[in-house]
Amino acid sequence: MAKAKLKIEVREEGKNPRQLRASGNLPGSLYGKNIDAKNIQVNSHEFEMAYRDAKDAEWELSLGKEKFNAKIQELQVNYATNEYLNVEFAVI
Repeated sequence: MAKAKLKIEVREEGKNPRQLRASGNLPGSLYGKNIDAKNIQVNSHEFEMAYRDAKDAEWELSLGKEKFNAKIQELQVNYATNEYLNVEFAVI
């Protein structure tokens, strides 16, 4: 199984998802057993490149010094524009 690596950040306070997308980030969330749910943001271009190469990959997410192995639980797409709107990662 392919493994994709991606750097994530905690979502900026006070910005709504539309503002995040306008600044080049993809809003999302990270959740799973034994961790607190986190609202995150990912660089849109980096996510698109990694997702294009490995749609069903296991993701290695780096949040500061923490690392999480996750799968994409849900990816919301605007099919009229092919723009990614939101991504949800579930820790495995």
